[in-house]
Amino acid sequence: MTHRILVVDDDQHIREVICVALRKAGMVAREARDGKEALSRFADDRPELIVLDIGMPELDGLEVCRQIRKTSDVPVLFLSARDEEIDRVLGLEIGGDDYVTKPFSPRELVARVNVILRRTALRETDDARAGNVLARGGLRLDLLQHAAQFAGSDITLTAMEFGILKALLSRPSVVFNREQIMTAAYQMNIQVSDRTIDSHIRNIRAKLAAKGCDNAIDTVHGVGFRLGRCEPRA
Repeated sequence: MTHRILVVDDDQHIREVICVALRKAGMVAREARDGKEALSRFADDRPELIVLDIGMPELDGLEVCRQIRKTSDVPVLFLSARDEEIDRVLGLEIGGDDYVTKPFSPRELVARVNVILRRTALRETDDARAGNVLARGGLRLDLLQHAAQFAGSDITLTAMEFGILKALLSRPSVVFNREQIMTAAYQMNIQVSDRTIDSHIRNIRAKLAAKGCDNAIDTVHGVGFRLGRCEPRA
């Protein structure tokens, strides 16, 4: 199957370099010059992955990702011209799946795209095989629909957030360390920092808190995390 990739950057040369590399790898690459065009292209083309520059004028990549995450968990690979931790952490917290810092190797970027696409395909296959629903308290995950609810209210989760909750719900009495969470949610041998896992956990807690749940994930100090009661706040 040919994968459809949307490449978003305000620098024409960078777009061309990325698109040429993706096409050589057998993918279909579409371009967008800014955030507004990216949202339009996304609505029309429904790509399987977005390569998204953070530092664009007017509508930057972070805001584009926020808008997309309201309706979709399509994987997002961020590009950043600055090797600053705040950009990376914020990008991951709002739903990014990975990031590449400029200047970058086109070969490395294509490799990361392939890793994300394989990871997504593995998750979808596992969910289809499971064919059931995981639930605790007011939290409910439909693995076939890849949908989450709390107390009947829909929750928009990124693919990574869904994978983490699925792992915790599958073994609710187990305390997972960060490496175990990484293995369960990422399902591939890639390097992910503890800070990245913490960012995803923090984001999950915030989304559930917005639905009235303050006890979704418990921290076991010095060890890791486990599923909480997942009950509405009193």
